[in-house]
Amino acid sequence: MKMKNFREILEKIFSIFAFKKLNDETEHFRKKSAYVVTGFIFTGLFIGLIANLVVFLEKESYDVIGSEFNGRQDILEQRNIRGAIVTREGDILAQSVEKGDGEYERVYPYSQMFAHAVGFADHGQMGIENIANMRLIQSNNSISERVNNDIEQRKNTGDTVVTTLNTRLQEVSFKSLGAYKGAIIVTEVETGAVLAMVSKPDFDPNEIATNWEKYINDEESSVLVNRVTQGLYPPGSTFKILDSIGLYRQNTEGITDYTYHCTGKLYYGQRKITCYHGTSHGTVDLPKAFAKSCNSAFANIGLNLDSVTFAEDLKSLLFHSVLPGPFVHSQSSVEIGENSDETVIVQTSIGQGTTLMTPYHLNLITCAIANDGVLMEPMIISSVKNTEGKTIKEYESKTYDRLLTGAEASYMKDLMIGVVTEGTAKRLLEAEYTSAGKTGSAESGTNPEDSHAWFTGFAPAEDPKVAVTIIIENAGTGGDYAVPVAKRLFDAYFSQYPLNE
Repeated sequence: MKMKNFREILEKIFSIFAFKKLNDETEHFRKKSAYVVTGFIFTGLFIGLIANLVVFLEKESYDVIGSEFNGRQDILEQRNIRGAIVTREGDILAQSVEKGDGEYERVYPYSQMFAHAVGFADHGQMGIENIANMRLIQSNNSISERVNNDIEQRKNTGDTVVTTLNTRLQEVSFKSLGAYKGAIIVTEVETGAVLAMVSKPDFDPNEIATNWEKYINDEESSVLVNRVTQGLYPPGSTFKILDSIGLYRQNTEGITDYTYHCTGKLYYGQRKITCYHGTSHGTVDLPKAFAKSCNSAFANIGLNLDSVTFAEDLKSLLFHSVLPGPFVHSQSSVEIGENSDETVIVQTSIGQGTTLMTPYHLNLITCAIANDGVLMEPMIISSVKNTEGKTIKEYESKTYDRLLTGAEASYMKDLMIGVVTEGTAKRLLEAEYTSAGKTGSAESGTNPEDSHAWFTGFAPAEDPKVAVTIIIENAGTGGDYAVPVAKRLFDAYFSQYPLNE
């Protein structure tokens, strides 16, 4: 019995030591694991810090350094001569020229023609002068040249910014607006490159310093407003593009069954809406209503759409949204939703009432339709080169987002082709190329004859390359005034980029 007790005591003592050893090993493993985990965490944080620094240096540093609140740009401007801005073809849009006393002045060879696109660099910056400010005041010339300049006490010349702008298309846009107020934007569908951007009234950037006080103190003046990106207009019948997308999404299977009998007017409550000049279009399906721009049919469509769902559709199509691209811009707006009454719905469906859009926004939607539903990121800078011609930075086109499905885009293309072949843009049939689009006449006052003339569209219809969006203020109908301008722009584009190439 005593031996048994002694054995039990020994076993207990052994188990205590064994358990302690196990605990020691467990504690050692736990501590080792904690060190490993901590090491991984700090390594991850370090890698993240390096990655963030790389992203900052590559993408954001120019924005921060180029900010008006950062004093480093003042130092760079004192050391360097502001670089040139040119087209892809090499046409000089802005350059710094020595005045003879060691000082330089900014010269814009095309004066008003590129005013809002290129902007100015005096009294702050605007346009490309603002977008590419940091690139223009920084020199990436060879070290040997910079050393020689330092020895000779000469300033270095800033980098040259190569834009996507096309001089011929800009000239046609500029001359086509003439004395009218308005805006035109021309873009490449597949890349998002802006080929032309014109806004009127305009200004001469060569005289911005002389006229600055007049511009900012004249409350009636809007010459510094880029109407392409900042002008907010009632879209008129171009909004029927949005109505049609909404109808397609809410009634995809039955879209071909839609019909409406137009008598030239539609009554809702105590009000009525009429088609242009009271024209009776008879029984129309959606393609014919779209081609003829039948107000009554689209008012009927608006009244039958689910307003809450349609409001979500419009949001997905960038209403009330910050738009992609480098431009200062206004946000388009539309007031429709669950509590919208019939008057709001009807006015919205024909692009009137409180609905407002920028030409830029409408062009983005047009480009997405033309590009099978995919919107490319808008770009206006092609590359950056030093004065020796070496490429410092190449900008590539990037996808922004898919705004429509392929089926939706295809359906909208067909509707827009119909506007040209049998609708309000028949003047485009005279061309050797095919095209598609939508006209609009947006009332801006009490006189219907003073409507804003709209057109937005693309060409060739079967394989879109170029998109144009035009608004001419208080000119009349889109078919009479904006469509001929679109034809001039398409002609100018295909004269430089023939279809058989």
